[in-house]
Amino acid sequence: MLNRRSVLAAGGLAAGVFGVPQLLAPAQGHEDSAHGEHTFQESKTFTGTKPEIVPWTRPMPVPPVLRPLVSTAKQEIYQLSIERTTAEILPGLQSPVMGFGGQFVGPTIRAKTGRKTLIMVHNKMDEAANIHLHGGHVAPEHDGHPKDVIEPGRTRLYLYPNTQQGTTLWYHDHSHGTEAAHVYLGLHGAYVIEDESERALNLPSGAYDIPILLRDIQFDDSGNIVVFDDPSKRTVVLANGVPQPYFEVAARKYRFRLVNSANQRVFKLRLTGDKITRIGSDGGLLANAVETEELVLSSAERSDVVIDFSKYPIGSKVVLTDAVAGEILRFDVVRRATDQSRVPAVLRPLPAMPLSTVDREVDLSFVFKPNDRPDGVINGKVFDMDRVDFTIKRGTTETWLIKSSDPTGVKHNFHLHLVQFRVLERNGGPPLPSDAGLKDTIPITAGETVKVQATFTGYTGRYVYHCHFLEHSWIGMMAQLEIVP
Repeated sequence: MLNRRSVLAAGGLAAGVFGVPQLLAPAQGHEDSAHGEHTFQESKTFTGTKPEIVPWTRPMPVPPVLRPLVSTAKQEIYQLSIERTTAEILPGLQSPVMGFGGQFVGPTIRAKTGRKTLIMVHNKMDEAANIHLHGGHVAPEHDGHPKDVIEPGRTRLYLYPNTQQGTTLWYHDHSHGTEAAHVYLGLHGAYVIEDESERALNLPSGAYDIPILLRDIQFDDSGNIVVFDDPSKRTVVLANGVPQPYFEVAARKYRFRLVNSANQRVFKLRLTGDKITRIGSDGGLLANAVETEELVLSSAERSDVVIDFSKYPIGSKVVLTDAVAGEILRFDVVRRATDQSRVPAVLRPLPAMPLSTVDREVDLSFVFKPNDRPDGVINGKVFDMDRVDFTIKRGTTETWLIKSSDPTGVKHNFHLHLVQFRVLERNGGPPLPSDAGLKDTIPITAGETVKVQATFTGYTGRYVYHCHFLEHSWIGMMAQLEIVP
C-alpha cells in the first residue's frame, strides 16, 4: 500500500514515474468522495506459465479508421461501442480488456477542421464509462466531465465541432473514480484533425501517416494483467497494443503520430543511428521542424514526427528505443517507393500571445491521512465535483504557475481541459524543447516550476484540470474551473 515512506522514495524511480502500488488488491473495492464508488478486479485470464515475448515476431497493427454511418455537408455521424472484450497482447493468449469498438486500442477517428463529428456511444459494459476528447475544444456537456457518464446499456451523443487547427488528439475514458483502470485496460484511441493549410505543406499523408499509441503494462507470473500495482513493474511496452513488434516500411518519408497513452510513464525515445524530425506537439504543428536525438513524451503528450527511411538500404532494421524499456519497436525497410512529400523548415507560425491579465498558481501534491494513505490534492484540496476552484471570465488570458510541494524529484503531470496553452518558462528559464508549440499536457517534477499562458475563449461552463498520471487524479489530484460570461 502506498505510504509516506514510498512517497519519499519515489523521486529515485529510474522509470521516471511515481508509483501508487497496490491501491486496489484483487477483488477489493474502494469508496469515498475522492475515489469514486466503483469496484475493480484484476483480470483473471489464464493459468500456467507466462509466455516469453520474442522480439520482432509480430507486426505492429495500424488501428482501423472508424467509418461514418452518415456523411453530410457539415458533419460525419459515427457509432461507437464501449465493451469488454479480449485481446492477444501476449502471444497466443487472450486477455480480458476493455475497448472502444470492441478493440484494444480503439479505432482512429479522422476529422477535418470546420466539419463536425457526432458520435453515438453505446455502453455495453456492466459499469459506467464515458469519453473525453483529450485536447479537444468542445462544449462542457461533450467534454467527458467525470460526472457525465454513460450508464450500462445507455447511449450518449458527443458533438465535436473541430474548430481547431489540424492536430493529433486522443480519446479516452474519464469516468469518476474509474478512469485509471479503464484507460489502463484499453479505453483509448487516436483522434486526428486535418486541415487544408496543413495539407498544402505536402507532409507525408495517407498510408504514410500512422498513429502509434505507446504504453506500458504489467502481467503476473501466470500471465494475468495486473491492474493496480507499482507502475515501475509495468515493464512490457506496447506499440498499438503489441509488445516489441516490427513495422514494414518503404524507403521514403513517414509521418508518425506518437501518443503516450500510458497511465504514468515518461518515454525518452531515440532512433538507432539517426535523429528524429519533430513537426508537431499536442496542439498541432510546430513553427519549425526540429531534429532531435531524444524525444521526451510524458503521459498523454503527443508528438508528430517524420522519419525518412530513404537513406537506408532495403533490408535495414531501424529500432525505436526507450531509455528505460530498451527496444520497443523495429522498422523494417522492405521496399522502394516514390515520394513527393517534404518537410518544410517553416511549418506554421504560432499565434501571437494576448496580454495576460490574471495570475494563478497550481500546486500538485499528496497529503496523508491518519492511516498514512495519501490523497492527491491540488492547492491542498482533494477533488470535489460540487466545488469550483477557479472562476474564469470568458475571453480572459491567464498565466498559471504550475509546481509541486512534494519531496524533490516526485513526478507529476499537468493537463488542462478545453484550451491549449504556451509554456513561457521552466524553472525561471526557457522552456525545454519538449515544451515547444501549443500544449495541453506537460510533465512537472517536484522542485520545478513551469509557467504557462492560456486564453479561455469559446464556451462557458465547468471543466477540470488535473494530474494526468491517472492513478494520481483517481485519488483526487483534480480540480474544477468554471468559465463565466
